[in-house]
Amino acid sequence: MAEEIAVVYDNLDLNGPEMPRATPEDFSPPGGAFLVGWRDGAPVCCGGIKRLPDGTAEIKRMFVVPEARRQGVARRLLEALESTAAELGYEIVRLDTGPRQPHAQALYESTGYRPIHNFNANPVATFWGEKRLASGAR
Repeated sequence: MAEEIAVVYDNLDLNGPEMPRATPEDFSPPGGAFLVGWRDGAPVCCGGIKRLPDGTAEIKRMFVVPEARRQGVARRLLEALESTAAELGYEIVRLDTGPRQPHAQALYESTGYRPIHNFNANPVATFWGEKRLASGAR
């Protein structure tokens, strides 16, 4: 994922000092999680949940391998991340994406994310979204 983002965004370092944090510690319990989806014994997607200072959750590092794209994997991954966030007690999830990933923004908007302010100071993002999770999801 990091290699692909570096190509798409001109050598962007996701772990650079100007980027929002998304470390293994951020994805650790009790406030975080990291999911990996598998097909035929090989990982095909991943994504994490981290706790934000205001008590909401942020979805980070969502990625689907090229061979599994356009098959509904990203949508199922997003649903699983939202479900996991609800199980962790979150009522609101946020995420972001950049201008060179219009497919990601389209997915987020089609699944109910509404545009919000720049909540995480991501210098590359152009879309920040928020969604209230279904109250019965927990």
